Amino acid sequence: MSAVVIGHMNPDTDSIISAIAAADLYAKRGIDVTPAAQGAPAPETEFVLKKFGLTAPQVVTDVAGKDVFLVDFSDLPQAPKGMDSATVLGIVDHHKLGDVTTASPLEAWIWPVGCTGTVLKNMYDFYGVELSRNIAGGLLCAILSDTVIFKSPTCTEADKKAVAELAAIAGVDDVVALGMEMFKVKSAVDGTPMRDLVFRDYKDYDMNGKKVGIGQLEVVDLSILDAVKAGLREEIARVKGEKGNHSVFLLLTDIMKEGSEMLIVSDDPAVVEAAFDVKVEGDSVWLPGVMSRKKQVVPNFEKAFK
Repeated sequence: MSAVVIGHMNPDTDSIISAIAAADLYAKRGIDVTPAAQGAPAPETEFVLKKFGLTAPQVVTDVAGKDVFLVDFSDLPQAPKGMDSATVLGIVDHHKLGDVTTASPLEAWIWPVGCTGTVLKNMYDFYGVELSRNIAGGLLCAILSDTVIFKSPTCTEADKKAVAELAAIAGVDDVVALGMEMFKVKSAVDGTPMRDLVFRDYKDYDMNGKKVGIGQLEVVDLSILDAVKAGLREEIARVKGEKGNHSVFLLLTDIMKEGSEMLIVSDDPAVVEAAFDVKVEGDSVWLPGVMSRKKQVVPNFEKAFK
């Protein structure tokens, strides 16, 4: 039975491309694997798949009894159903080590870099496996997306080095132009249901026993979201009620201004003040310089919820 390589819930470009690349790498090492995703690709990811001739992975929402490799996550709240009876064979990630546990040793590559794609590029090099042009292009785009074209504080020299080497393989001359093309696609919201926008890049976290949801929408200009902001506020309130969360926050990130407006629905909005040392008046707050949920938002909330 083939193992599956799968990324986190509400998959972004890094999660889907990493599943494709990891499956390719494992297969070339003689391991029988199939790439999978916990949902359909978002518009940015569809753009990347089409541009580099890649096929979207099969959608898998239950891994009960399966052998699995995890990419871009190791937290159980972001996992598919059936993890309690699945066998985790490996993890490739760039987040903190989560609460996934195993009965046997596993192959784990977890690096403090801006993107799982960067880790995978180094794995290809380590194992001496050749990267195809299309997968190199996909990994390149994943890194540009996750590092917000190098603007995110999560970006490292390793990410920039990987981008330069992947661009050479993929035949991309201007990586910044490619990144901007991707973010323009990502910024398009016309006609998109509010729920799809909220869940485009959304994760739930357990923070000291309280369930906290944090979503993020990245756009080239925050004014693009003016017409839908009220709808987004209503939708995250619905999500909070349905999930029984303590809080749901939605980051509206302006990649040109390099900051985020946070929409707030919480049983205790003061937790935002404690996390970011700001005064919250109403149901939103501007957070200058905040670009990364992983590095600048989740750790702050984890401390505030203790």
